[in-house]
Amino acid sequence: MKKAIFILCLLILAGCKAKKVKPVKKVEKIEILQPLEVEEPIKREEPKTEKIALSGVDLTLKKKAYELGKRMLMTCNTSKFRPYDENEATASVINNITEDRLSKTCANYRQWYGTFKDLELVEIFINNVDQTTVFRYKALYTKKVANKELRVFMNDENKISSLRTLDWVDVYDNQ
Repeated sequence: MKKAIFILCLLILAGCKAKKVKPVKKVEKIEILQPLEVEEPIKREEPKTEKIALSGVDLTLKKKAYELGKRMLMTCNTSKFRPYDENEATASVINNITEDRLSKTCANYRQWYGTFKDLELVEIFINNVDQTTVFRYKALYTKKVANKELRVFMNDENKISSLRTLDWVDVYDNQ
């Protein structure tokens, strides 16, 4: 046993052998570089989206976005959908939101989240690229596991250009 401990100590000592240190080369000449001259000032890009205070948007526009978004989600409770007209939505929205699509989506939502109760306006953003106003609502359902959001996109003509439901995330991501 003593021999085994002695051999182990020798191996540890051999493993801790000091390594050779390489000398650092001396720098003889230091060259000073001049900063580059910039002819044009650096242009900063505008942010893609800007957050607006809730009071910074016209009350009628907020009410219109709320009513149109709620009308779509209330379809899940009543099973009756009144289609959007040309004064309320763009042609692509009118063509994409059909009763068949809504009924399939509503079946899943009612199963997972329960009955739709109301919308709560959380944030408003302006997209500087396409000049749309994004209303971000938290959708309230009867089941506690429901954590959904509804985004209503209004174009410069105050028509719905897009409706999107997503899982709720506290930080807005421009998707």
